[in-house]
Amino acid sequence: MNSNTPPAASPGAAGAAPAPRSSIVTDASEFLGLAGPCGRLLGLDVGTKTIGLALSDVLRMVATGTDTIRRTKFRDDARQLLDLATSQQVAGFVIGLPLDMIGTSGPRVQATRAFARNLAALTRLPMLLWDERLTTAAAERMLIEADQSRKRRAEVIDKVAATLILQGALDRLRTAGPGASSSAP
Repeated sequence: MNSNTPPAASPGAAGAAPAPRSSIVTDASEFLGLAGPCGRLLGLDVGTKTIGLALSDVLRMVATGTDTIRRTKFRDDARQLLDLATSQQVAGFVIGLPLDMIGTSGPRVQATRAFARNLAALTRLPMLLWDERLTTAAAERMLIEADQSRKRRAEVIDKVAATLILQGALDRLRTAGPGASSSAP
């Protein structure tokens, strides 16, 4: 089982080194080396109001949308994510990186990177930042084609987007070799 929280430094230990942080990478091969070849991955579609969640199977073949967290304080959001990661024995996180259409970073990318850095301070689990361009639009199209009402689409769009993000990463991880990248800067 993976440890999701770094060991606490002993109280009063002079010059104690900071707790280990997880690695945040954009390279699929590097992530594979950190997370290992099997074990569940947790996909995140981080928005300003919600976080869509998807979970892979242990063999990393299929992503399944699981839930949507309504965002509150970061600490509460992180606790929910880490509790889920612990209960599902997650080996790593795949976090959607909302690059714009020409691949550059805007305010949403900066907010997502900050979220990943803050989460990394609380866990040793590796994180893959995955280019998520057009996943929300694709999720919306899928739900419209499935004849979902506007209300129902609003309820599930984030976890469907998280599923698409995670499935894209899973597909790439299966073929990951040296230099395999999500093309995220």
